Amino acid sequence: MPLTLSDRRNHAQQLSPRQRRRGLLLILALGVLVCCWQLGATGLVDETPPLFAAAGRAMARTGDWLTPRVNGLPRYDKPPLVYWLMGLGYAIPGHSQWDPLGTWAARLPSALSTVAAMLMLGDTVMRHPQCGDGTPRRTALATALAFALSPLVLIWSRTAVSDALLCGTLALSLLCQWRCDRDGGRRWWIAWLLLGCAVLAKGPVAVVLTGLTLVLFGFVRRDVVGLWSHLRPLRGLALTALVSLPWYAAELLVEGEPFWNSFFGYHNLQRFTSVVNNHLQPWWFFGPVMLVAALPFTPLLMLGLLQVARGAGLWSAPGDRDESLQVFAACWLLAVLLLFTTAATKLPSYWLPATPAAALLISLSLLPSLLRSRQIQWWAWFACAGLSAVLAVGLWLSRLWIPLIRDPEMPTLPAELIASGLVLRAAVCFSVAAVLGVVLAWRRQSGEGPAKLLGMQGPLLLFQWVALVPMVALGDRVRQQPVRQVAAEIVRQGERAPTPSLQEPVAMVGVMKPSLHFYTNRVVVYEGRSKGALVNVAERLRSEQRRQWSGGPIELMPTALVVIDAATAARKHWQGLEPQLLGRYGIYRLWRIDRRRLEARADQLEADGVSSDWRVPRPERY
Repeated sequence: MPLTLSDRRNHAQQLSPRQRRRGLLLILALGVLVCCWQLGATGLVDETPPLFAAAGRAMARTGDWLTPRVNGLPRYDKPPLVYWLMGLGYAIPGHSQWDPLGTWAARLPSALSTVAAMLMLGDTVMRHPQCGDGTPRRTALATALAFALSPLVLIWSRTAVSDALLCGTLALSLLCQWRCDRDGGRRWWIAWLLLGCAVLAKGPVAVVLTGLTLVLFGFVRRDVVGLWSHLRPLRGLALTALVSLPWYAAELLVEGEPFWNSFFGYHNLQRFTSVVNNHLQPWWFFGPVMLVAALPFTPLLMLGLLQVARGAGLWSAPGDRDESLQVFAACWLLAVLLLFTTAATKLPSYWLPATPAAALLISLSLLPSLLRSRQIQWWAWFACAGLSAVLAVGLWLSRLWIPLIRDPEMPTLPAELIASGLVLRAAVCFSVAAVLGVVLAWRRQSGEGPAKLLGMQGPLLLFQWVALVPMVALGDRVRQQPVRQVAAEIVRQGERAPTPSLQEPVAMVGVMKPSLHFYTNRVVVYEGRSKGALVNVAERLRSEQRRQWSGGPIELMPTALVVIDAATAARKHWQGLEPQLLGRYGIYRLWRIDRRRLEARADQLEADGVSSDWRVPRPERY
């Protein structure tokens, strides 16, 4: 017979505070290893992370903690929390000695946000064991690792952007919302303060996701009134506004219409209603993203959603809130899916806020339910092992598909990747996970679900340390090290100038890398490959004005340093300028160009009908 609610609660082990602390310490240790190990060993990855890092560093160096600025221009696309946290790292004395690549300070907010979400997931599961959970510490650890080992989380927890910070702060806020509802309204204010931090991390999208999640949860549990009374949303939103709105008001007061048009008009409203930066995807885009983001445990995610859809004993009376975490996680995931599916602009990183909910659904799907779904659980588990085997086979056959990689910025990557043997290390890890999955799947009676999950997660942890992080280091050496080498030469050339004001201006044409600005700490004029780009460069070096930098007459600065990639240099309009070659670095060339020749070429192009367009406002400009 199915277990009664009372029986199921008796099967859920209640942990002492000391046991919970030990569990959290283990989660903390693993989180630090997954997210922070070798965090600063590689440089910033173009194109977006250097913009965040440069803005955070500029705050620390200039003392202007209000407006993020990059390359002499304000950067309005994100709120300031991530820049503030990065800036605190850059403000530590002696930063350049212990963080020479500037990546510890830039990536640490993302890494710590992921660790915080892991701890909150684990603590929630340990404090409030769900039906039939006789080993809540194992379930908590499996949940935390299911989140941390998501392919999306593995990437973005070590990337210097604001997505992981939004994921972490929103996860803390939503889990506090569920705990507050479960405990009858205790400490309701904490969740709303954390929501204010999420709004400072990414903007009003955090409020929209929270509202969607809570509305869905209230309707599913048929207790909107009870949820409202426990969470006190009117007072809560006032607290959220108290935390987040002062910066928005101050920025609007200081920067005015440009901030309003860029942040609210372009980066929020326009991204939702129209396609920006060519990120056009079909309406079903986030379906595959959801499946890939849970690999290799996608079948367990589907099982968890099925259990919620069919009831799984969780559609209980409105007054019973003890066993509702799985339902809450499903509403959370559905809220992210609904919101971003309706958005015109779609990016894989938009799914990141759903990954903590997916982790809960994965781990809780293995607990006993009223549906007697042991057979379904077994097949789902066996499918996870099969997916691991498929991934392992693909990795073992890597010599067949790696040569197909064609990236003009990394022409030597295929050969170096094969020679490194790193893909074969990954193949071993996934093979071990597949074998363990099959062995554990056949042992239906002897192993509990969370313990089985931990068994498969072990080799995937090893994959992170012995294969994935070294692969990132290899990619950094092939793709990013040449940019850093060019930057170092530009710095050396600048040191020869009698004063900083007489340093040669710097331009980068063709392939545009913001990390060049970060590593030179100089304003860089960026332009593309077209004929109009050459005209833009000539005019901007003469007359553009930016904060703490301005173009100047040829008489004062007769030459300029130009970083150009090989493909752009081969174009006809860049030929015949007789530049002085200062160095070759990967696909890049560092030229010293006589600005008179550059101006003469620009005049020829303009006579042929080519015009400049650099004065036209561009929201993504840097």
